Amino acid sequence: QVQMAESGGGSVQNGGSLRLSCAISGYTYTTYCMGWFRQGQDKEREGVASICSNGNLRYADSVKGRFTISLDNTKNLFLQMDTLKPEDSAMYHCAAVSLDPVAWQMTPLQALAGGEKYLMAWGQGTLVTVSS
Repeated sequence: QVQMAESGGGSVQNGGSLRLSCAISGYTYTTYCMGWFRQGQDKEREGVASICSNGNLRYADSVKGRFTISLDNTKNLFLQMDTLKPEDSAMYHCAAVSLDPVAWQMTPLQALAGGEKYLMAWGQGTLVTVSS
C-alpha cells in the first residue's frame, strides 16, 4: 500500500520561498508519475507540477519559472516554491497517478487535478499561506 505524507508548509510574505517535502512509502513500481496538486479557498483543484519515470516534467502555467519539482528514488518528492504570490495560497497535496490506463490517457497535471479516481495515493496536505 502506497502512503504519502507532506510537510513544509507555512506562512510567508509575498516574494518568499518554501520547500515542500513528501515522504513516500510502499511504491514498488518502476513506472510512475508523481506530483503536486493544490486547492485554494473557493478555487478548483489545480495540478501544479509532475515528474514521471520517462523524465518528463510538467508545470502549470501559473507556476512556471517559480516552482521546481524533484524526486529522490520514489522515496521523497519535493516542491521548491520561489517568488511566492498570494494567489499561491492553498492546501498542497502530493500524489501518485494511478497506473490504470484511463489515468494515462490525459496529462499528469490533468490526472492530478481530476480527483481521486485518477490517483493511486495522495497525502493529507500541507497548508501554504502567502500574505501580501
